Amino acid sequence: MKTGLFFGSYNPIHTGHLIIANYMANHTELDEVWLVVSPHNPLKDKSGLTNMYDRLEMAKLATENAEHIRVSDIEFALPQPSYTIDTLTYLHEKYPEKEFVLIMGADNLVSFKKWKNYEVLLKNYQIYVYPRPEANVSEWENHPSITFTKTPLMEISSTFIRKAIKEKKNVQFFLPDKVIDFIEGKGMYK
Repeated sequence: MKTGLFFGSYNPIHTGHLIIANYMANHTELDEVWLVVSPHNPLKDKSGLTNMYDRLEMAKLATENAEHIRVSDIEFALPQPSYTIDTLTYLHEKYPEKEFVLIMGADNLVSFKKWKNYEVLLKNYQIYVYPRPEANVSEWENHPSITFTKTPLMEISSTFIRKAIKEKKNVQFFLPDKVIDFIEGKGMYK
């Protein structure tokens, strides 16, 4: 079984994340996609992160009826910050029958050489890349481990949504209704 791992802070999860996950799960040769909620990405500032259990719950609410998409809290039990190579090593031991594929945006591929053991990732895993505006990935174009997908271009960001909520702007359709209700119920991002 080919399982795509779509890592993210999901702070909060939004329609852009869901469209990408759906495309990968249903329009590529992946059998399923796991949204891996990362407690702390080592390349991002931790101070603006909402509680990881709230982010996990929002991801679950957003995907409860999704086909071939599930949410994973696998990194919650691993040392922080979360390094992809360590998570994959753990997953490979726990699920030896699965073939794991990384899913990332072209913007992440630009900085991929900063990742811990990126050469090992390239050697041992396929990477499916979705387009991001203005990301120059020409150096990776013919790499045998990298597949560029035709995922619809998404320019929605969690930063934009957090700012909109703080400014009391309408975020309907940017987030699933159940996620909006959860955020409002907890008074998040104000």
